[in-house]
Amino acid sequence: MKIKDAAKQINSPIRAVILGFFLYLVFLVTPTLAQQVLDTYIKEGLADNLVLQEKNASLEQSLLALKDAKSFFLPSLDFGATYTLAGGGRTISFPVGDLLNPVYSTLNKLTASTNFPQIPNVSEQFLPDNFYDTRLRTAVPLLNSDLIYQQQIRKEQVNWNSYQVEIYRATLIQDIRVAYFNYCSAHSSIEILKNTLGLVEQNLKDTRSLVENGKKTPAAVLRAESKYEQVKSLLTEAELKTNTAAQYLNFLVNRPLDQFVPFEEIPIDFNRMDQLLLEDLHPQNWELRSMQSLETIQATVLKSGKNYWIPKLSTYADLGSQGFDWTFNSQSRYLLWGLSFNLPVFQGGRNQNQIQRQVIGLQSIQRQKEMVNKKLNLGLQLQRNEVKTLLAALQSAEKKLVSASAYFKLVDKGFKEGSQSLLEFMDARNQFTQAALQKNISTYKLQMALAQLERQLTTETN
Repeated sequence: MKIKDAAKQINSPIRAVILGFFLYLVFLVTPTLAQQVLDTYIKEGLADNLVLQEKNASLEQSLLALKDAKSFFLPSLDFGATYTLAGGGRTISFPVGDLLNPVYSTLNKLTASTNFPQIPNVSEQFLPDNFYDTRLRTAVPLLNSDLIYQQQIRKEQVNWNSYQVEIYRATLIQDIRVAYFNYCSAHSSIEILKNTLGLVEQNLKDTRSLVENGKKTPAAVLRAESKYEQVKSLLTEAELKTNTAAQYLNFLVNRPLDQFVPFEEIPIDFNRMDQLLLEDLHPQNWELRSMQSLETIQATVLKSGKNYWIPKLSTYADLGSQGFDWTFNSQSRYLLWGLSFNLPVFQGGRNQNQIQRQVIGLQSIQRQKEMVNKKLNLGLQLQRNEVKTLLAALQSAEKKLVSASAYFKLVDKGFKEGSQSLLEFMDARNQFTQAALQKNISTYKLQMALAQLERQLTTETN
């Protein structure tokens, strides 16, 4: 018989809910690749998440810093100009008049002429007045080990920032998956409780009918009403949890918090789970690569510090013009070339202190790297154990659901025929509801644990 034809013949809410749970169970255990809704949220989260955008911005800044480090090896060309006006200050005197005027007077007498006039003494101030100096300076580093190490550090910082992006990217994918599975778990609980509410409501009607016919006492109605209100309360709680889970998921993907989240049942990929549980898979993930990058940076800094004694040599050339009153001619133009040499001789032991600090820093990073490695291996083992535990719990919950549904069907039939008490009916209904809820919770807990396990095994090839 086809499912559609069977559904048409269902007259009892109990049979409907049993068939619904049976189809739900079959769907979950059938592997399929259809998870368009979750994939869409992951893509949107990677494209629109604000924190990830900030991480990418930091990566872009480190790339620009690397370009700056490379540019220091190229010649630099600068244009500079100065103009000064001055008055007063120190002066230098030249007694030109005192030296030459007696000679000029004698010559005028001998020649009977005035061809040699009297001249005053000269006083010239040191500060140049109405003086300009313009130049183009070209500078080229010839020997500078700091530039080499700085480029290596900047390059490794780019790697470190890229690892930070990948760390958050992998974590975001995990968070989106877990958030969606939380939403699905709460949403499925609503469906289960709605079906249960229908059963309890039908039971309340049947109990009132039995009381009217004198087959039950009024206390049975009160008990049925209490159970009805209890299920309604659980349904309200599940609806609130669903709303909260939807808001958090929308927050992760930068959507409006009140935007509708579609529900899609995603089956467990048992083949993928078997791959993740393999013991030869190790957590060579981005956290460990990030620590390796920090270790490389610190080792480069230490190497640079130890080579402080290497001299620095550079050359420069100036092409310019300088003069008074803005004169520009062959006398004002000039060409200047020079070498700059710097060798540290004595700095009070600061270089050795700096080297010691760098050694301590490198040792600290190495210890942190070892701790991260151990933590990742421990976390991986614990997460694998968690997946195995939840898988066993799911298998147990599936068996309990099958048993509870069959038991509830028998008790419900007996209750309507009068051979089963209301207490037995309520107990069977509670077992059925709890089994369905536990099956739902176990399913999505396993999904969440698999998402977290896959996050710990994230590598460059994923």
